[in-house]
Amino acid sequence: MNNKTIETRIQTLGEAKIPSPILTGEHEGIEHRFINDEDQILININRSDTETLLSQGISPPSFEVAGPRRTVYFDPSKLRCAIATCGGLCPGLNDIIRAIVLELFYRYHVKNVYGVRHGLEGFIPEYNHDFLDLTPARVTTIMNMGGSILGSSRGAQDIDRVVDCLEVNNIGILFMVGGDGTLMAASKIADTIIQRGLKISVVGIPKTIDNDIFLISRSFGFDTAVDVARLAIQSAHNEAISYPNGVGLIKLMGRHSGFIAATAALAQQDANFVLIPEVDFDIDGPKGLLAALEARLSNRGHAVIVVAEGAGQKFFTNVGEQRDASGNIRLNDIGPFLRDAIKAHFEKKNLPLNIKYIDPSYMIRSLPANGNDSVFCGFLGRDAVHAGMAGKTKLIIGHWNNHFVHLPMAATVGKRKQVRPRGKLWTTVLESTGQPLMKNDAPE
Repeated sequence: MNNKTIETRIQTLGEAKIPSPILTGEHEGIEHRFINDEDQILININRSDTETLLSQGISPPSFEVAGPRRTVYFDPSKLRCAIATCGGLCPGLNDIIRAIVLELFYRYHVKNVYGVRHGLEGFIPEYNHDFLDLTPARVTTIMNMGGSILGSSRGAQDIDRVVDCLEVNNIGILFMVGGDGTLMAASKIADTIIQRGLKISVVGIPKTIDNDIFLISRSFGFDTAVDVARLAIQSAHNEAISYPNGVGLIKLMGRHSGFIAATAALAQQDANFVLIPEVDFDIDGPKGLLAALEARLSNRGHAVIVVAEGAGQKFFTNVGEQRDASGNIRLNDIGPFLRDAIKAHFEKKNLPLNIKYIDPSYMIRSLPANGNDSVFCGFLGRDAVHAGMAGKTKLIIGHWNNHFVHLPMAATVGKRKQVRPRGKLWTTVLESTGQPLMKNDAPE
């Protein structure tokens, strides 16, 4: 990552001149601290890199700190806001909705908040998805529910028609919760708003259970996913050790990035093999997975394999490329493929095998958030409100160097964070599992 090339300035709709309705001074004995735009968090906190930039007369790039401002752009008494959740389900969606609604209602005294039903479809009249009035009474207990009370959908919609809907309904702030495709759409919506000269703020909240959004150190839902994935690994291990030559095979989420598989394997250190999209491996051959598995069973009598859903896609060479409604490449199912390949290998060698296959993916996606994720979502939702009320637009709320910050959408959309094969996370996984490289062309 070349920090010098990252544009970090945040766009605004205009000067924020209205005193914030948030209480100043002491509130229940605690002095409320407002944030200035000059409050910044360095992107790279490595001392030598920072000193090098300063010696060259370059100011190290940094992000605005998120939080309430002393003055706001919108008049709360006239403001109408909308919230949309898009893409796949993820633990914490309802927590985000709840935090936004309660912050708007109680801290800023905004009474008109609408939920857009079923993602971008909710803006298009032909789908007949009415807006949902979001009040404190409606959202108070939704954090105990999985999924999203607004529903979701995949697929692109006409951006001009989306903006038409915002304009007709006099929406001042649009909060969009979603992954990379949603944030791309949000960026286009913001661009169209700017081209039309409208005063509508667009604030994104990054959602990906895979934790793979660029420049986002942590995304909500990931902690919950690791919690449940850990239980799946534990179950697979119990199954494996209960039978002779027992193998537990678990497929976890991770289309292009193996953060869940790697982190869950470290959280529950029963895995002997972890397979992720970022690290190539072979199945056959003297150094492939099957040979390593056979050696493991010969030595220990059981094994646990964790595979991310995007790993091993090179083995599906005769399958044509297909895409889902969001334009994502449909992955071939590596879990059953590995299960069948392992079975066939041991049958061919007339070796006993007891393999159990576990896929908890959709169960994890639709669960309520755990405690850590729920707290995290609360921060994200409230800071999204602060940013929108200040008239900031075309930004997302992120978490960087242990601070909540504002990121321009352009800095992160269309890019992906991945596990570094030589980084600490993956090398620690290798230490924990003891697995070989599983590449036939690997050096001795």
